Amino acid sequence: MRERTKGIIALALAAGIWFSAAKAAAQTDKYPKMAPAGEYLMDKNAEIQLARSAAPDSISRDATIVVLGRQGYERVVEGKNGFTCLVERAWMAGFDWPEFWNPKVRGPNCLNPQAARSMLPIAILRSRMVMAGRSKEEILAAIKTAQENKQLPDLESGAMCYMMSKSAYLTDEDGHNLAHLMFYTAGTAAKDWGAGAAGSPVMAAPYWFSSAQEASQLKGLPPILVFLVAVANWSDGTPAGEHSH
Repeated sequence: MRERTKGIIALALAAGIWFSAAKAAAQTDKYPKMAPAGEYLMDKNAEIQLARSAAPDSISRDATIVVLGRQGYERVVEGKNGFTCLVERAWMAGFDWPEFWNPKVRGPNCLNPQAARSMLPIAILRSRMVMAGRSKEEILAAIKTAQENKQLPDLESGAMCYMMSKSAYLTDEDGHNLAHLMFYTAGTAAKDWGAGAAGSPVMAAPYWFSSAQEASQLKGLPPILVFLVAVANWSDGTPAGEHSH
């Protein structure tokens, strides 16, 4: 399962639609430029339903919902439990992911209160820049400027999200879905979680880039390391297996 999973944990969406597999980063970009903006949009009611499917109904039914509009993510449902659900697009993944501009990607994600406060602002900034037609370089520059000007909150301890929707489409790779949880940390070493150890269910990846060759571009970006743990069931309680089509 681990080899299959490596091929599909390409969104780090946190909101990060989020996690780029190292082998994917080495490939030639499958989508060299942004698709027409309309290809990333959905019917609003369908997007609300898909966003809620990220987590069990006991969590998502009382969550705030944001959907993607022409100007970026917009709040359309006010929740009451502190969680926020959204459908991430491919451009929420690592900037060196070959599918960064893939218009087919839909990653339902439900952020807990800590992640909603500290990761959602990054998603909102990214979405606003993308829908304005900005390049990867311009988006990164805007994030660095916002970080320098303290316009982005510090990552909160305990930030995590649910990505358990059986209707997600996370990548063009075979087995394009995975029921999982993600945990966002600042400066925590992967070995402290046992990530990648033989028999461990935990995987880890940087949030911004997966390739060490991009390390020079990390200067000025918030330090975020993402841990992923696969779970046995989809959000509706049915068995997840290895993947879903």
